[in-house]
Amino acid sequence: MDMNRQGVSESHKDPRAAAQEAPREPGVYIMRDEEGRIIYVGKAKSLRDRLITYFTGKKDIKTATLMRHVRLIETIIVSSEYEALLLENTLIKQHSPKYNIDLKDGKSYPVIRVTAESFPRIFRTRHIVEDKSLYYGPFANIQGVDAILKLVEELFPLRKCKTMRKRNAGPCMYYHIGRCMAPCCGNISADDYRLHVERVQKLLSGETESLIIDLSARMHEASRALQFERAAQLRNAVKAIEELAGEDSSVVDHDPESRDYIAWAAEGVFATYTVFSMRGGKMTGRELFRTCSAADERESLEIFITSYYDPGRPPPAKIYLQFETQQAKSRSGKEFDPQADNTPVSHSSLSEWFRGQFGREPELAGMGQAAPMEKHHAAILAMARQNALEDLRRRLKERGAGPALDELARLLNLRTRPERIEGFDIAQLDGKHPVASLISFRNGIPDRKNYRYFKLRTVVGVVDDFAAMREVVRRRYSRLIREGRELPDLVLIDGGIGQVNAARGVMDELGMDSDVVGLAKREEELWLPQAKEPLALPRSSEALKVLQFVRDETHRFATGFNQRLRSGDLSFPALESVEGIGPRRAAAIMKAYGNIAAIAAANQAEIANRCRISVSAAGAVRAAAKLALEDREAEQKRLNTDYRRRSRGSHSVAGQLAAEAAAEEAPEYSAGRQR
Repeated sequence: MDMNRQGVSESHKDPRAAAQEAPREPGVYIMRDEEGRIIYVGKAKSLRDRLITYFTGKKDIKTATLMRHVRLIETIIVSSEYEALLLENTLIKQHSPKYNIDLKDGKSYPVIRVTAESFPRIFRTRHIVEDKSLYYGPFANIQGVDAILKLVEELFPLRKCKTMRKRNAGPCMYYHIGRCMAPCCGNISADDYRLHVERVQKLLSGETESLIIDLSARMHEASRALQFERAAQLRNAVKAIEELAGEDSSVVDHDPESRDYIAWAAEGVFATYTVFSMRGGKMTGRELFRTCSAADERESLEIFITSYYDPGRPPPAKIYLQFETQQAKSRSGKEFDPQADNTPVSHSSLSEWFRGQFGREPELAGMGQAAPMEKHHAAILAMARQNALEDLRRRLKERGAGPALDELARLLNLRTRPERIEGFDIAQLDGKHPVASLISFRNGIPDRKNYRYFKLRTVVGVVDDFAAMREVVRRRYSRLIREGRELPDLVLIDGGIGQVNAARGVMDELGMDSDVVGLAKREEELWLPQAKEPLALPRSSEALKVLQFVRDETHRFATGFNQRLRSGDLSFPALESVEGIGPRRAAAIMKAYGNIAAIAAANQAEIANRCRISVSAAGAVRAAAKLALEDREAEQKRLNTDYRRRSRGSHSVAGQLAAEAAAEEAPEYSAGRQR
């Protein structure tokens, strides 16, 4: 196996190219000089958008000086902007880059400490003490931390004094003002006190659903009693809990045990391995290794591990590995799940190798492990895999789509290599706002200037994907033929044999010799015109990957346009019928769930948490959605009955062709603009 270290992962000889190719995910970027030294570390909500700003517009003196020395750019993808903030802070302190602001006070982000005492105290601190205390955080939102601690003090008045008072001294002032249960005076037993501490720990661990429901109910009670100041305090407490519940960091966890997290992504003979290192409770780095091997994935993983660890880089006490290999994923057709109970790799040979090389065997979590992995470790592995996938995507892009297109032409017996592919998809909500998307690919790369939207005219109020497909194909290619413009080599239909035959029929009428194929979502099967059986390609097939890319892009484009049209219909009478839900709130709820059916099927507490509304209002919203769904189904049945009745009263084929010909003159939409 040929293994190349990508220590400066997504590095390019041209830093501008690195910026343009960076992912649009949140993360940290590292800039290095000609000698490979880190000279600047920054964070971004979108890495690509942030890095591009370094190469556009006028720059201040500091930035201009920095960019004169930058030769390589590395990016690390994380799960959120919050994670990026913490990782940036760690890397700046670790490497002291020349062009970063000097953090003279050396402060870190605050954590909440639960002391390891008989009657624990809970408070905010910036210092970690190795005395078996529990720590939660770190938290970037200091005001939110203080709000949480204030709530804890109110609901669970735990001990405040650093030293326990003598029993005969009587309770202190905190007891008399209701902020301490006075355990020092025996007013509460150790067991009862521990129950209060455990409830606080659940709150800090994110188990907040029942508490939020209780506080929300108390808030509404206070509001009805005209105790508006109390209601506002409870509202702010709920908001603080919701905001801090999401701040579970993967890059800082206060666990002193040294660990490595290894994840990978593979395509054909190409694979990229990512190693995240956690030392002293902080992520200290990320390395990427590119490999090229014909070995199976189990063997490739063993070769990588035995190549990565050596006397100069001994293994830590524990190594976490993603559960499911790409081969297992290819067989199942499922996306990678770090918590999936899959154990395709045996580690007996690795254990023997570790003992022979280092005299000890690290714990390999994820290999031969029967129980699901803890959520925190699974999250770090998922983040590592995302970095591997991003690098693999870049490698395949650098390689080009030529081999995949050749494979596609061979497997589908196409007339020519499909250098230009156009894809269609239909999107609608029970016949409302029916739209079609057209996307174009050239040499396996999206050609976005040739993306188009179509508002469909012949299928308004009915659900008829075949008629919709005939309309959009006719409108698209009759226009290209009239204008003498280039036709595609291959047309991809998002659907099965029915949609494919509908498109092929129109293309034959227009005299087109372009090939057409359908890709059905459920089993990822390919349908050729008039075929009796679908064609199934291996999930690892590069030809299939190209078609999936085109199909997913058509679906995204069509669905996005359909959702914008629906969001323009701001009345949403079903949702607005709920007291306290106006047009803006209704639009936000619909945006969160996409459709009425999803709202009706959602959990009441989930709706409340996701849409920032009270639990009672969430229940009313769900009930209204269910009623609207029932009404819509009844209306849909009526429309379909009327449509079938009209179809029986006319010559269906001729009538449909006439309707499509009339619709051909309807407006075509290009990138959201009417043409």
